[in-house]
Amino acid sequence: MRTLITSLLTFAVFGLSGMPHAGLAQTYPAKPVTVVVPFPAGGPSDVVARIVTEHMSRTLRQQMVIENVGGAGGTLGSARVAAAQPDGYILLAGSMGSHVAAPVLTPNVKYDSERDFEPIGLTAHSPAVIVARKDFPATNLNEFVSYLKQNGDKVKEAHGGVGASSHMACLLFNRVLDIRPTLVAYRGTAPAMNDLIGGHVDFLCEQSVSVAEQIKAGTVRGYVVSANQRLAALPDVPSAKEGGINYQMSIWAGIFAPKGTPKEIVTKLSSALDRALDDPSVRKRLADLGGSIPAKQERTPASFTRLVKAEIARWSPILKAASLTTQ
Repeated sequence: MRTLITSLLTFAVFGLSGMPHAGLAQTYPAKPVTVVVPFPAGGPSDVVARIVTEHMSRTLRQQMVIENVGGAGGTLGSARVAAAQPDGYILLAGSMGSHVAAPVLTPNVKYDSERDFEPIGLTAHSPAVIVARKDFPATNLNEFVSYLKQNGDKVKEAHGGVGASSHMACLLFNRVLDIRPTLVAYRGTAPAMNDLIGGHVDFLCEQSVSVAEQIKAGTVRGYVVSANQRLAALPDVPSAKEGGINYQMSIWAGIFAPKGTPKEIVTKLSSALDRALDDPSVRKRLADLGGSIPAKQERTPASFTRLVKAEIARWSPILKAASLTTQ
């Protein structure tokens, strides 16, 4: 009897504590999962997150709820997730803006991109596209560049907020061309696009997934894509390479959890994301917007962790130099 009691006590103390994650992974998710998009609705991070999590919800058999928490270049929403309980019920739809640009360009950021998150997986790549109001006085890329050089700070260049990936795209574009337009910051792509369509600003730097539909509709004019080849989704917009501009940039997006989220939950979420990105309808929706699906080996948490680290090391000095010379 004493041996039996001792065994039961030992199991109670050590058995359950030794296997908490296994049981947790089996029951997860037992309630809706909140996915914080650290930018206003309608921007590229929001668009990609909604497409991908819609499919993930079906795999996980639980609703994934998008919550837009914009402000400060994506740092407010990102900081909220970094400080959240690491139980898998609050995630971040992060991007190059929130994890690479914002920590360099935004003062007093309350998180560390490498230390405070568990990468779940990469969701999409998207080049930047330079678009202008439809009545901008330039009919092609060469005329556009000449106009920018001749008119300097008289030209208003919009972006989705200091530290956002669109701000990053603007700084690089300005540095490559050695131009000094007046930068106009917005609280996201959607309000910036509204003002561009309304003629209140002259041009905008943003990811293809966020501007492709407006270009197709003719409400704005596309001048160049930051890639070596034209996008199938935007066949009439020249690539930077054919335009003779050294403007190469692929903007990525991904999903993160707070640091300390159990490995089993990270694996379950990563698997659901992988299935979403293999789905033909998801791939088509992203491709129609000019986005590209990362290869399988790029999507894993380990690979995504390496990418974030490498991108921070690569872009930090470029962004610091660009921000000093173009603002």
